[in-house]
Amino acid sequence: MESKSYSVPKVFVAACAGIAIFGVIMLALGAIMNPLTLRLPQAVTLPQFLSIGIILGTIFFGPVVDKFGYKGLMIAASVLALGGLLGLANFEHMGPLRLCMIVLGIGGGILNGATNALVSDIYEDPKRGRMMSIMSAFYCVGALCWTLACSFIDDYTIPLTVASVLIVLFIVYFCCISFPKAKPQGQVGYTDSIRLLRYPVILLFSLVLFFQSGLEAISGNYTAMFLTKQGLDPSMATLALTLLTVGMLIGRVGLSVLMGRFKDVALLAGFLVVALLGALTMYFADASVILPYVSTLLLGIGVSATFPVILARVGSAFSRMTGSAISIAMFLGLCGNYSLNFVAGRTFQAGSSNLFPVFLILAVVLMLAVLPIATRVAKNFTEKNN
Repeated sequence: MESKSYSVPKVFVAACAGIAIFGVIMLALGAIMNPLTLRLPQAVTLPQFLSIGIILGTIFFGPVVDKFGYKGLMIAASVLALGGLLGLANFEHMGPLRLCMIVLGIGGGILNGATNALVSDIYEDPKRGRMMSIMSAFYCVGALCWTLACSFIDDYTIPLTVASVLIVLFIVYFCCISFPKAKPQGQVGYTDSIRLLRYPVILLFSLVLFFQSGLEAISGNYTAMFLTKQGLDPSMATLALTLLTVGMLIGRVGLSVLMGRFKDVALLAGFLVVALLGALTMYFADASVILPYVSTLLLGIGVSATFPVILARVGSAFSRMTGSAISIAMFLGLCGNYSLNFVAGRTFQAGSSNLFPVFLILAVVLMLAVLPIATRVAKNFTEKNN
């Protein structure tokens, strides 16, 4: 690890702030989808544009942080996120809103990738995975504060304005502290990143992230709408969405405690089984029982471990090009964000919202199928390089 020209605790706080912003971004639409679609029915397709932006930001960040460092990119990404949220609060036509979603997604994609790479860089094994898990819990803090605010405040422009003010404060903080400098080789470019695609370990772990990212995306964007169509009151459906975030927070705090005591992949498999139970429960959820709340809580706990465990593995395997490796893995993974958002959006438009739980179940089953293969390939890769 490089000699410290920066304060590790201060940089860790910056990473937590950045991932909290991303938590707001990921659930920005899901928490307000019902009132938004009442005003603009076409808004049901906006999550697709958010996904496009997230993918673009994820492609962009890796080689940039490896070559130029973190500070400027963290600030720029936060400014983009700020612009996207302000646009969502003020624009009333689909054209500008689509553009705002892309801008918001670019900022979020950069922040998501950069914060994970940042924590991977400032900590070494075995502490790396635990600190990435703790940092990831602040994603849940941001998302939870957002969904709670939208549950109790009818005018969603108020929470959007408050979130914008907080982002301004975070930008000021980023400007005032030092970040890790660029990688020593200083010559990491997109061709170096593309060469990482020859490693099956990245491709397989990215496939797990593909389904995980898609699962998180449609859970955050369409759960409240699905439960409303099942007969749940809109405000109670948004509250159920809040429990999804509560579950993720509980899961990530629990993961940070359990990592080091158990094998990370075994933990991940156990968490995914909980997610499967949540998805199956969602299939039977309706307005007359407590099942919607049980299902979202279980689903949140279950999906909480995937990104911290997988990205810690990728960062450890490719520590010389942390940003680029995580960028590639997250880009391939986030293609699932767009793909499942696209399918879910079209499904809801077609009036087939009853298929939503089926998408959740299939995503978890496929992750459980790919994970042991990816783990075996990763073990062979590590032994070969050692």
